[in-house]
Amino acid sequence: MKRLLDIVVSASMLVLLAPFLILLAALVRSRLGSPVLFRQIRPGRDGRPFMMVKFRTMRDARDAAGNPLPDSERLTPFGGFLRSTSLDELPELFNVLKGDMSLVGPRPLLMEYLPLYSPEQARRHEVRPGVTGWAQVNGRNALSWDEKFALDVWYVDNRSIWLDVKILVLTAYKVLKRSGISAEGEATMPRFTGAPGNSGERS
Repeated sequence: MKRLLDIVVSASMLVLLAPFLILLAALVRSRLGSPVLFRQIRPGRDGRPFMMVKFRTMRDARDAAGNPLPDSERLTPFGGFLRSTSLDELPELFNVLKGDMSLVGPRPLLMEYLPLYSPEQARRHEVRPGVTGWAQVNGRNALSWDEKFALDVWYVDNRSIWLDVKILVLTAYKVLKRSGISAEGEATMPRFTGAPGNSGERS
């Protein structure tokens, strides 16, 4: 039932929003240049990697050593607008249609975080990652990592179609309100460095 909902909603939205997606792509191209889409390998269900796509929101600015500058220096006002309205997430509907993601689930984070989770935190990968999730409607990036992961695991244990519908409705409200966009003192979120007491190694 959940997969059917994902297919119907994502396909319908991609058709209905096609002109708007083309317009957004043109704006991203004119404001930030190419590539228009940001592509990155993220962990899916059971930690299996997949290619996630989003609209690009940051400049490709690097230091003298060739390392990317901090998010706060690469994020443009236009990119900040895309993030605050979650418009940058719309291309993830293709990931949902393909089956890599769901409309609702824990957000897909970085592959490098996989060995840093505690066994309890790693349970967030028991389901497909989502475009939005329980943590996103309960604080988003204003939450600490521990709070965010606890909410993700709560969702895994309590998931249902009705909960998904509730989260989608709350997501629309949160997007309009533009709350929880970033952590205090950060352009987005600080990097996750591991669960307390976790050595970073799991068999």
